[in-house]
This record gives sequence, C-alpha cells and structure tokens, in this order.
Amino acid sequence: MSDDSRPTPASARTAAVIPAAGRGVRLGPGAPKALRALSGTPMLIHAVRALAASRAVSLVVVVAPPDGAAEVKSLLDAHALPDRTDFLVVPGGDSRQESVRLGLDALPPEYDIVLVHDAARPLVPVDTVDAVIEAVREGAPAVVPALPLADTVKEVEPAAVPGDPEPVVATPERARLRAVQTPQGFDRATLVRAHETVEDDVTDDAGMVERLGLTVVAVPGHEEAFKVTRPLDLVLAEAVLARRRLNDGF
Repeated sequence: MSDDSRPTPASARTAAVIPAAGRGVRLGPGAPKALRALSGTPMLIHAVRALAASRAVSLVVVVAPPDGAAEVKSLLDAHALPDRTDFLVVPGGDSRQESVRLGLDALPPEYDIVLVHDAARPLVPVDTVDAVIEAVREGAPAVVPALPLADTVKEVEPAAVPGDPEPVVATPERARLRAVQTPQGFDRATLVRAHETVEDDVTDDAGMVERLGLTVVAVPGHEEAFKVTRPLDLVLAEAVLARRRLNDGF
C-alpha cells in the first residue's frame, strides 16, 4: 500500500456520488439509461437505494443530465427512500469525468470518504458497498470491487474495419486479471487531487488515482453488481429482481 495510506477514523462520514448524465445509446433509443425501468422502477432509483442501504452512507449525490436536474429531483421525491440518508441532485457535465467532479464539488466538507457508483449497476448488494467503505477506513486511498474472469482474455490488434478478423498479439495470465465494478471508494482528498491533476480521459476514477502513483486495492465484487448496458442485461436484471422478491417476500 502507498506510503500516503493511513487508517481513516471509523467515525468518518461517507457520501456517494452517482453520475447519471449519460444517454446509454447501447440500450437503444428512448429515455437515458439511468431512467429505464426495472420492474416498474427507474434503474437510478434502484441504484440510489442500493447505496443508501448501507448505514455508513449518509448522503447520496445524483449527478443528472445538464438539462435534467429538475426531472431527476422529482423522480427521487416520487419514490420511497431511506429517511436516514440525505439526497442531493446536481447538474452534470459533458463527460462522466466532469460529472463526477461536479458531484465532488457539491459535497459538504464533513465527508471524508467518497463512493462513486454507476447508475447502470442498480443491483449491487449492500455487503459489497460496506466492504469497499471498510477498506477505505483501513487506509486504502482507493478501493474497487472486482471479480475474477471466467473467460480467457486475448489482446488483439484492432481491425481497421469493424468486423474484420483481428490478429491475437498476447494472452494475459487470467489469474492476475479482474473485472472491476462499482461502487469505487476513495479517501476524499485523494479523489479530489486526482480530478485536479489527471486531465486524460480515463475509464474509471480508480485509474485516475493510479496515475498519481498511489496503490488501488481490490475487494471481492458480486455477480449481481453487473452493468446494465445492453437489452439482454435488462432481462437478467429483471430475473435477479424477481428472485429477490421471491426470496425476500416483496
């Protein structure tokens, strides 16, 4: 772990930032991905409830489309959410990176731990959320939930024309690879510094912390924390919700 690591007090307050400003074009035309319904409830509401299910999370900041903050605020007001958790909606930017930064800017100063969660991962279990928070409290500057890969992975030379055959250039050792999920957890000062320092477009916030030379650690993820990206994912998410209703009686 990095020399900058230090235990975070157990009393440290945790906030979650959910960037939900994207359109989700791979799901096809229609509402933004975060507002697509799962069992009659928008994915965003499922994601907000999933984060708020952790007793450690006392604030959830939803970063809405730049022109959709009022709509998202109305959406949150229309659905039952935990009383112990505060909710805030702020307009986002043109990129996910900018939206996360705007969410960070909206956090009150008393929050020392920040989770960043994809609205398109609506079914993350609370145990995964708590595991990420605990690892930050133990001193990790950045934490990601991750799963081992079931498939062999090939590195290829991308084809100039989509659909053309692609030469394989390497086969990475699968035992050393992980598929990363969210929520990703951070020491707040570290994440703020990463957003102030790293200007390149990166695929996740933990990658920005890596650019600072700090150690990112992985904790076990969960198969139900998958990302709803394509129509088939919606079918799988509905099946998970149906099983939960059967098991939990609601």
